Amino acid sequence: MIHLPRTAHRPLHLNNATRRLRGLAFALASVVAVACAAEPVVETPARALSELDPEFWRAKGADALETALANAPITGATKGIILFVGDGMGVTTITSGRWLAGELAQTGNSEGHTLHFEDFPNVSLIKTYNVDAQTPDSAGTMSAMMTGVKTDAGVLSVAAGVERGDCASAAGQRVETLLEQLEARGWATGVVTTTTLTHATPAAAYAHSADRGWENDSRIPRNQRGLGCRDIARQLIEFEIGDGLEVAMGGGRASFLPNDVADPEFPDRTGQRLDGRHLADEWSRREGAEWVWNLQQMLAVDDAKTRHLLGLFNPGHMQYELDRPRDAASEPSLAQMTRKALEILQRDEDGYLLIVEGGRIDHAHHATNAKRALRDTVALADAVQVADEMTKDDDTLIVVTADHSHVFSVAGYSSRGNPVLGVVAIDGQPVLAADGKPYTTLGYANGRGGRLLEPSVDEVGTPAIYGEEISEQRRIDHDHVDTTADGFYQESLVPKGSETHGGEDVALFAKGPWAHLFTGTAEQSYIYYVMAHAAAAGN
Repeated sequence: MIHLPRTAHRPLHLNNATRRLRGLAFALASVVAVACAAEPVVETPARALSELDPEFWRAKGADALETALANAPITGATKGIILFVGDGMGVTTITSGRWLAGELAQTGNSEGHTLHFEDFPNVSLIKTYNVDAQTPDSAGTMSAMMTGVKTDAGVLSVAAGVERGDCASAAGQRVETLLEQLEARGWATGVVTTTTLTHATPAAAYAHSADRGWENDSRIPRNQRGLGCRDIARQLIEFEIGDGLEVAMGGGRASFLPNDVADPEFPDRTGQRLDGRHLADEWSRREGAEWVWNLQQMLAVDDAKTRHLLGLFNPGHMQYELDRPRDAASEPSLAQMTRKALEILQRDEDGYLLIVEGGRIDHAHHATNAKRALRDTVALADAVQVADEMTKDDDTLIVVTADHSHVFSVAGYSSRGNPVLGVVAIDGQPVLAADGKPYTTLGYANGRGGRLLEPSVDEVGTPAIYGEEISEQRRIDHDHVDTTADGFYQESLVPKGSETHGGEDVALFAKGPWAHLFTGTAEQSYIYYVMAHAAAAGN
């Protein structure tokens, strides 16, 4: 049995610790005063506490210690579990996203700003490798978080023995997910994403597939059809455990509509399904079920009557946060989807699991378009704040992490306050590289290269992820380019049509029941075990 310290005594230790630190600060100041007593004392007006004053940092440190000492483990019953995944949100993305958020908020101290989840008391580092890959993909990483079992890149919630793209090899290799386990226990479950609902990260929560690309039946190769493997969209609609997911919202409408049915937003386009099934309509045939395709419809949903909500807000991936305000169909933000999901899920007295993915962080990084990646990072932090405000620390475990990183860097020796999307500068003067040209604070080890280019538009109206192969790459002169423009693509070292993932550890932030179990460096599969333990403890 673990005996926790008596919380009644904590304020006494807390105040004493704080007093000791501040007393030390005053003592040091006295020593300095005595040492300088021989010098004439010049009266100066009292100035506001600032970073130039050592007392600023002493007070800041004492306050941080006070907060840490008050962080007692919470070990009660868990009513809700919310997992946020910033797809591709490595530590560098968090840092630069924090700076951009500070700039947008006009704090005057972007480097000292914090994203909402950075204040969570429990932090860990997570190893992201797949069984067959040093640098992972989202299918294998999210499968590890959902099942507690690491697997190969490119497959969803199946064992590592499955050969990607081989339907027959997946027979008997299904690995149960936490979402399935909690549905079987009567919990309400939901998945929210800015990618397609059938994309790797959300799909790993509810589907099992030998290939992450099998999002609808038209995506399954001809030689693999009819062998017993269902496409991912079918698995969401035909989810057999419990009463099915209560909430599923994101993009990917084309995978749920037949190829002879016009899209409601783009009448000149159709769905992609070959089997003739209208899966969105099939969802809504159940009692208390509804499907919507724009923000206005989502907001009009009656939470008291709707037990199952399907939101399909784009034929493909949803808009980047930067582009969303210009969307004619008024797509909801990640924060708005998170709020609606919780309003429905929290009605279940047995408990709930919600998985929220900021999926387009990853896509913008692949395009070396840091501005869109960072704006989506800030949007994820906003969604975390909504969830935090709608829940209680003593009964809701909130976990924020990433599935993997990217080859993304913050460099140079810029002065404080230099725009994160700008060029490296000291006191406003650009620092020149060896070739006599300025260089940007943000960059990539590989990718499309530094240039100003609005992204091409894919077949469903969203900025395309992949660019053309680059046969030649030269450094541009940043004196003549607006590096803060929406369409600026940061510089990269190795020319590639699409930037790659990074293989380093990612950060995890947590609060709520059993969050203290996240400590040190852990395997990505360990995340499942903490969430499963929280779900079981006291229930």
